[in-house]
Amino acid sequence: MSSTELRGHALAPRRTPDAASGPARPLAAAQSSIYDPATPAGQLGLAFKRAMVAVRKLRGRETTRSGQISHAQYGVLFGLSGCECSARELADHTDLTPATVTQMLEHLEAAGLVKRTRSQEDRRVVLSALTEHGAEVVAERKAEMEPRWRAALVEFSDDELTAASRVLDRLADYFDAYSASAAEGDA
Repeated sequence: MSSTELRGHALAPRRTPDAASGPARPLAAAQSSIYDPATPAGQLGLAFKRAMVAVRKLRGRETTRSGQISHAQYGVLFGLSGCECSARELADHTDLTPATVTQMLEHLEAAGLVKRTRSQEDRRVVLSALTEHGAEVVAERKAEMEPRWRAALVEFSDDELTAASRVLDRLADYFDAYSASAAEGDA
């Protein structure tokens, strides 16, 4: 998205007048180069922020109606695709708490999408797996999502997608390190 296109966009940097220089300048750019649309790194920062907002919106539209599956529940079902695992393992995979995953699994089990059994090795552990119906629901959702994913990425070369993957991995490392330093009180 170019700087010109960005000005009309909801995530465009707010502009603040600068008494010394006269014309308005982007507030976000004045505060940080992370969101400066004039630089490639700033363009990436804005695009990343926009993607995160879109994901939050998607997750914010969680369904509360009986019989419908929320985005987070689909994440749990996708995590169980092709495997049997504990709530803790699933929580680590889906970035949810074990308590949240356990609650979701109870609802998904009641809906006939998941079966839960005690581990033979450790009776304290409850293992979950998709039922046949659960596997069908996952396959249907994948069939809906995968063509859209491919369509969204069709104009990019394999090299560009590989580079994007490296950038996203680096951003994940950045946020993990920032989170760890914030937890230690260094942020």
